[in-house]
Amino acid sequence: MSSYETVIGLEVHVQLNTKSKLFCECATSFGDEANTHTCPMCLALPGALPVVNKEAVKKAVMFAKAVNAQINQKSIFARKNYFYPDLPTGYQISQFEIPIVGKGELVIDFEDGSHKTIGITRAHLEMDAGKNMHDGAYSKVDLNRAGTPLLEIVSEPDMRSSEEAILYLKKLHSIVRYLGISDANMQEGSFRVDVNVSVRPKGQEEFGTRVEIKNLNSFRFIQKAIEYEVQRHIEAIEDGVYEDEVYLETRLFDTQKGITKSMRGKEDAADYRYFPDPDLLVLEVDNETMQVDIPELPDEKKERFISEYGIKEYDALVITADLEMANYFEEVVACGVSGKNAANYLTSELLGRLKKASIFDITQSPIKAQTLGIVIKRVEDSTISGRGAKDLLDLLMNEDIDVDEAIEKLGIKQVSDDSAILAIIDDVLSKNSDKVEEYKGGKEKLFGFFVGQVMKASKGSANPQKVNQLLKEKLS
Repeated sequence: MSSYETVIGLEVHVQLNTKSKLFCECATSFGDEANTHTCPMCLALPGALPVVNKEAVKKAVMFAKAVNAQINQKSIFARKNYFYPDLPTGYQISQFEIPIVGKGELVIDFEDGSHKTIGITRAHLEMDAGKNMHDGAYSKVDLNRAGTPLLEIVSEPDMRSSEEAILYLKKLHSIVRYLGISDANMQEGSFRVDVNVSVRPKGQEEFGTRVEIKNLNSFRFIQKAIEYEVQRHIEAIEDGVYEDEVYLETRLFDTQKGITKSMRGKEDAADYRYFPDPDLLVLEVDNETMQVDIPELPDEKKERFISEYGIKEYDALVITADLEMANYFEEVVACGVSGKNAANYLTSELLGRLKKASIFDITQSPIKAQTLGIVIKRVEDSTISGRGAKDLLDLLMNEDIDVDEAIEKLGIKQVSDDSAILAIIDDVLSKNSDKVEEYKGGKEKLFGFFVGQVMKASKGSANPQKVNQLLKEKLS
């Protein structure tokens, strides 16, 4: 057991899915031709004045409500001054002293059923910068993204392991998608994470030296970056070179080598020379925006699924972690099947097959919700067995075919006719008369043997419940 404690705080930049940018009418877009969504405001031309996007303010208020955070009805925009080629203004309009969202909290859930509350320090609105594109010896700048609204969500340094950090991020990712305020697509940069990591001996109250790892765009890389950095700090302490090798800086994660590399010294707030933006008035949130409703969130949906459908807490946690998965589940149940069977076939059978096929988005599943619902119905009405359902799902993963047609094609329709099953039973018992005598002599474990022989003779088509019932009657 390690004698060191890891301390992690996270800064997450969530790109809000408004139709226009934070301070102008230019469209927000991804993948369009470079520099086609710009205006005098985006380009910082003289005389251009910013006007706040009310929809971005509304989405920030929705987030605040979702994490039980304080909402500052009066907040201030500030200029964060720094030079970078993709920032034509030479400053970023952000919020510093009084952000729109104050202190809140987020509860993370562990597999063993325990929970932990992670504090949220603040969340503030700010405009995004553009994008640098490096092409050989040249660098190009695309300003389509410049001015896109971001909500930067800053956590308290409450996480003590990479596992806790990932649980927090996944929960946060889920919440913003449930709210519908962002698509949170990490590959497209809509959900960008900066990780602050430090290490200290257990029992020490003072924090160790903090290092920031920037621009991580996958949960797997975030976890690997944290674990590498923690190990680097511990080795520096034990080798007596902590003060030389660990200092306040920004690092990048090399995904190929699995290591972090120094990028630059870490700026302090004073380095940015924050001051209130002279072109923007105090942001006042009106009462109408304060009353905005928010949809059912993951925790509420989880509790409803447990009580309404009778499924296990762990299954409910897995299903509700993703909005599309939760919607898929309810579509399956709407086919008239039991919630428990729907949860079991979704989490065990379907997700296992999707993972094997490298499909990680339920909306891309070859087996649609209504199709899975019909498969489960055929199991529940004894048309097919549980074993037959597995073969059926294997076929449906690869062929777009009607469920009942697929059942006929595979020949897995169960025989429930008593006379047909009795004929098979009689044949099995006559061929194993010696074992019948042993069974009647008290060797009751042979009952399973007879069931297996009947199912084998029927090529799995006999209804197992009927087989058990009729065998007991025959052998009694």
